[in-house]
Amino acid sequence: MKISKHSAEHYIWGDNCDGWHLVKGQDLSVIHERMPANTSEVKHYHEKSRQFFFVLSGTATMIVGDKEFVLNQQEGIEIAPLISHQMCNNSNEEIEFLVISQPTSKGDRITVE
Repeated sequence: MKISKHSAEHYIWGDNCDGWHLVKGQDLSVIHERMPANTSEVKHYHEKSRQFFFVLSGTATMIVGDKEFVLNQQEGIEIAPLISHQMCNNSNEEIEFLVISQPTSKGDRITVE
């Protein structure tokens, strides 16, 4: 079945960020996300879920452990289970990206203080 962010289930998270469930299964999750300028998610890790973040537009900053990676449009990064990470938009423009999780990260998120 054909899907896009215009027809997908939508939700709001964090500081007015958007998410659209493109694939919502227990074994695989694909989410199209949008973050306004100067926003970030909470630093966290997953016990089971392996994730891949792929930037569609804008410039994102991903903090992985104690390292910082700048991800430009059409660049991505894989995050293994048990590795702390935090997606940030340190720019003055919104960013859009895909988050692919296998298995789903729902119920598998541990916040890092």
